[in-house]
Amino acid sequence: MNSRLPPVLALVSALLPGLALADEPCSGHKLLPKPRPETSCLTIIPEVFVSPDGALRASVLPVDVSLYATPDMESRVVIRSSDGNTLTSADYSSPRGANGFYVFAAKWSPDSQFFVYSLTSSGGHSPWSFPIMVFSRKSRAVAKFSDMIGGRPTLTGQFEFAGPHTLLASTWKKAGDIDDKVPVRVDLEKAFAGMAPH
Repeated sequence: MNSRLPPVLALVSALLPGLALADEPCSGHKLLPKPRPETSCLTIIPEVFVSPDGALRASVLPVDVSLYATPDMESRVVIRSSDGNTLTSADYSSPRGANGFYVFAAKWSPDSQFFVYSLTSSGGHSPWSFPIMVFSRKSRAVAKFSDMIGGRPTLTGQFEFAGPHTLLASTWKKAGDIDDKVPVRVDLEKAFAGMAPH
């Protein structure tokens, strides 16, 4: 029996060797030189972000599309209440598993009103661009942060909060100049109030 695995998984691996539970890469957002078995990576679990007030949970789930990649190459984000009701979800997978996005960074605003996450391309397209998405608890909708900053892109997956719901990110100073970044600061409550209904 494989001593590197927990006892239950070691038993399953011994009884069903075709599952290849331990030897397949199952995380790391990697392309693989050869396909992994279809029954690989059965124990992948979502990353769950609980809002500071404990009322909501945001789950980032790996979308297992391509066997030539680890299962976390693309993501789906699901927002649920603490009692399990789904409020909304967003799927960033692509039909073949190489033209979508996976979640790069994610966090709740300190006031628990907004869940913010940045994305990066699963296929390496536009590696300088990190779209940021914002879920509003009040509207139960997800909006593009770029729509809040005049359509400009965000150039890094890192972002921070200032105060209860002001988001700090970076964009370009001049259109097309990805090396000259400038900070951008948006009050998410005001931004959502000024947007058309979803």
